[in-house]
Amino acid sequence: MSRLIEAHGFTNRVLEWDAWLDIVPLADASAEQIAVLEESHPKAKESDYYLFLAHQPEILRQRSAAFNAIMYAPGGLPRAERELASTVVSRVNGCVYCASVHAQRFEQLAKRDDVIEQVFNDPATAGTSPREKAIVLASIDLTLTPGRVDPAQLRALREVGLSDDEILDLVHSIAIFAWANRLMLNLGEPVG
Repeated sequence: MSRLIEAHGFTNRVLEWDAWLDIVPLADASAEQIAVLEESHPKAKESDYYLFLAHQPEILRQRSAAFNAIMYAPGGLPRAERELASTVVSRVNGCVYCASVHAQRFEQLAKRDDVIEQVFNDPATAGTSPREKAIVLASIDLTLTPGRVDPAQLRALREVGLSDDEILDLVHSIAIFAWANRLMLNLGEPVG
């Protein structure tokens, strides 16, 4: 990790997440629950988040497949920019845990943290280049007013060099974090 950044209740520090409801104890998990945990994430068997979602293994399977396809698919929007968008959405939605995780991933991929500090301080002014600023603003707009995105906003993304495939990846990343943040915010809390 880069330097420690903490602002407005957000951090790039490693956090844990505690479920407010009962998790599936790994020792009591069914074969199907174990299988879906193994498919979901390398640390799923240690995570309250995944151990809680394992109560409904098929939903977790579908959630993980969609998440992994959106965030890790080759081509399209660079991974660092997907992580930046996810951090912005999480900051706007108030999801401290998700903002922390995806800030760290951005820093690892981009090898810098300047824009993360900007996002934590004031997302509306964040970005170190016209392309980054456009990604940040699109992430804010789609998070706050998803039904009001218009062709001009998409053209603004094209004008800073995003292809149609990259725009689609950006929208997918923003949208999945609207969902992910709501799960995290309504089922538990960050600790650490």
